[in-house]
Amino acid sequence: MSYQALYRKFRPDSFLDVKGQEHIVTTLQNQIKAERVGHAYLFCGTRGTGKTTIAKILAKAVNCENPVDGNPCGECRMCRSIAAGTSMNVIEIDAASNNGVDNIREIVDEVSFSPAEGKYKVYIIDEVHMLSIGAFNALLKTLEEPPSYVIFILATTESHKIPITIHSRCQRYDFKRISIETIADRLRDLMEQEQVDIEDKAVRYIAKAADGSMRDALSLLDQCIAFHYGERLTYDMALDVLGAVDNAVFSKMLRHITEKDVLGAITLLEEIIYQGRELTQFVADFTWYLRNLLLLKSSDGIEDIIDVSSDNLVLMKEEAGMVESSTIMRYIRIFSELSGQIKYATAKRIMVEMAIIKLCRPAMEVKNDALLERIRDLEQKLESGAFVSSGVAGAITGTESVATVKSESVQSKAPLPKAVPEDVQEVVRRWGEIVQRTGQPMKTYLSGSKLSLGGDNRLLIVIPDGLNSDYFLKHEDNMNYLKNCICEAVGKEISIEVKPLQKEQNFAASYVDLSQVIHMDIEVE
Repeated sequence: MSYQALYRKFRPDSFLDVKGQEHIVTTLQNQIKAERVGHAYLFCGTRGTGKTTIAKILAKAVNCENPVDGNPCGECRMCRSIAAGTSMNVIEIDAASNNGVDNIREIVDEVSFSPAEGKYKVYIIDEVHMLSIGAFNALLKTLEEPPSYVIFILATTESHKIPITIHSRCQRYDFKRISIETIADRLRDLMEQEQVDIEDKAVRYIAKAADGSMRDALSLLDQCIAFHYGERLTYDMALDVLGAVDNAVFSKMLRHITEKDVLGAITLLEEIIYQGRELTQFVADFTWYLRNLLLLKSSDGIEDIIDVSSDNLVLMKEEAGMVESSTIMRYIRIFSELSGQIKYATAKRIMVEMAIIKLCRPAMEVKNDALLERIRDLEQKLESGAFVSSGVAGAITGTESVATVKSESVQSKAPLPKAVPEDVQEVVRRWGEIVQRTGQPMKTYLSGSKLSLGGDNRLLIVIPDGLNSDYFLKHEDNMNYLKNCICEAVGKEISIEVKPLQKEQNFAASYVDLSQVIHMDIEVE
């Protein structure tokens, strides 16, 4: 006899064997026991969750000669006939290839004939969302008032494509994704029956890779067993077969990205590719890894939800402390966008490399979360003294160097004032302290600001044009808060004015740099 795939060999024959859909199974069993079976059902849910399987079990149960507690006995002539696919009472239709009006009219014509044996004729229409509008309309009347001996079971993975007129005529049942634990338990039971030696860690990885689909889990397991037939199936073997990557590699990749090490990250990706790993799987798994980091960062006591070993959990907690939550969310956004594009891409490697470079270089993006990352980088550079501030905008774009500013300031300077008021001098001397007192995010927006004199000896604060100047000029509350901080620092009422410094504008040529003037006065004294 030819080999039969695991998902076909171990397809449930009764409601008792169905795993992960207890809410649906219990309802249908109660309907059968109470003889309150509906005339039309709509089964919705992702692939491999048991829609067609439960439809066939329901078809057997309603026609079974000796039902037991709402379950088909599996022994009577009707049960055996339906299980073998030879019963004239159960008609399966694939709507993907039979989606026209004529196909549905054939069904409507057949419905008028009562079953030759058994109680019910059951029509199972799979992927019903593929029917045309005309076919749906042809089905409406029959679906609403079928003969008493007819049951329609419509199955779909895309319920939003079903017309509301069909919805309203059916009892709808939503099939949930099956949990990792439920899938893993089922796989262990089946492997005991098949007498296959398999590592528990491998079972859990295959269950996670199935993404809530029992059929996918059995297909992946079948693939792994075939590749390493006769051997003990280990976690590393499962990774090899499925083209997946171990958590240790994700840890290395994350550390390269957080250190802005583009070369290290690209080199690691090259190693992953040469090991024969599947890039689509890598993107999905790395996104899941980042999700786990975000959960660890967001809440305490969430370890039970994260399906990793205790050693990996310790390492992930350390990494979660290294990265800000907003940064992890940016990483997840970029890789989630990539996962939707890479399936159909011809140059998958290039797309993954571009995504990694984006993670390492937030300056390449203009979205809000990327701007926050750029500001955070600037803060770190300013605090460590990595560069002399020449305006935040210039630092981000790299269009204006410190040397250029200095050379231009030597060529032309604004005329010096005759005298600087004492209260303004005090603000200049304590400007660093005042900026620190404002706190975040105002402290960041004030980085790169310079002090000068405006009309009537007012304190003039010149701030790089763009996000920095808009923070004050477009938000009166921010302006008032800054003024209060200045007044409290010197104990006097100070009139202030904020002006933007254009990218092409030279501060030294347009304004008097009070920090230089005050410094010179102190030296003379």
